[in-house]
Amino acid sequence: MAEVKVYTTSTCGWCVKVKDFLKEHKIKFKEVNVGEDTEAAMQMVEKTGQQGVPVIEIDDQFVVGYNVPELKKLLKIKD
Repeated sequence: MAEVKVYTTSTCGWCVKVKDFLKEHKIKFKEVNVGEDTEAAMQMVEKTGQQGVPVIEIDDQFVVGYNVPELKKLLKIKD
């Protein structure tokens, strides 16, 4: 199973959608709130160049935003 990390903030509606999607498909993930963790926010920007959330790290690959087709592809989820 892939290692999944979701970079979020407390006020991000798209982050909620990503987390709900992962829960619906029984994908375990670690949530990292970059609004509360400055070091994690800097790491996210360093790794991806992105300052917005959600950013989903799947093993060593990144998905920016609520991109269901890309999430399904990387997580090998069939319709």
